[in-house]
Amino acid sequence: MTALLALLLAVSILSGCSGGMATEVKNAAAAPPELLYEEAVRTEPVYTVEVEVLEDTILAEDGTELIRYRFETPRLSVLEDTLTAETQAVLAVFNEEFNDWTDSEGLAELTRAAEEELGWQREAGGEWYGPFELELVCDIYRTERMISVSGAYYRNTGGAHPNTYPMSWNYDLAAGTFFKADELATDSQDFQDEVRDEILRQANTPREDGTVPAEGYWEDYEDIAANWHNYTVTFDDLGMTVVFAPYELACYAAGPQRFYLAYEDLLPHLSDHGRSILGLEGTE
Repeated sequence: MTALLALLLAVSILSGCSGGMATEVKNAAAAPPELLYEEAVRTEPVYTVEVEVLEDTILAEDGTELIRYRFETPRLSVLEDTLTAETQAVLAVFNEEFNDWTDSEGLAELTRAAEEELGWQREAGGEWYGPFELELVCDIYRTERMISVSGAYYRNTGGAHPNTYPMSWNYDLAAGTFFKADELATDSQDFQDEVRDEILRQANTPREDGTVPAEGYWEDYEDIAANWHNYTVTFDDLGMTVVFAPYELACYAAGPQRFYLAYEDLLPHLSDHGRSILGLEGTE
């Protein structure tokens, strides 16, 4: 009887210990569902691109305004929890592309030119029409993987008229590199030729007023159009835009020449890589 009581007591003690250990293990291993979800989300970088405004006025010693500038430059950042050496490199390549807009050497050279122009006008009894004006305006389109920046750079430094130059930057967030449009194609040369043909078709299509754009272009406009990928190319949610600045295809008065190509026309020529960058996976 004594042996039986001892055995029952031992079993009771072991059962109590086992229950306590199970409770401790459960509490240590489990985590609230929202914490597990947050941990999963943070495995991928979360990028944000915003416009940063840089503006200032540079004065001569007597207070005369020499240069007035205002630059809208894109700035890429990443959620702090997803900042790694790899994402830091992606940020650096993109942001360094826009750091030169307030480069001290470039502005210093233009400032000297403005000072010389001001001095010459005063010596000649002329009128100072300054200050020189510089402006960059940017529009940003992005997919999960790509950033496409469309820029217009305005520059008025005297002369017959100011100039506005279209600009573009296309950036692959996954690779951390800028790219050209023809790099998205299965066959680069075939893609270049197809886009050239569409540009020439649009250039020779009469407008609503009956005028044909190509009739006012330079004689070698077909050769210029064939080199479209080295000019201004941007993307949006519907397609690709190619822009030639004034003087590139026609005279200044004709203004910039724009050509729009819908994705449905580009899709047959895009590689899987290109579709992925543009966010067109699964599109027929």
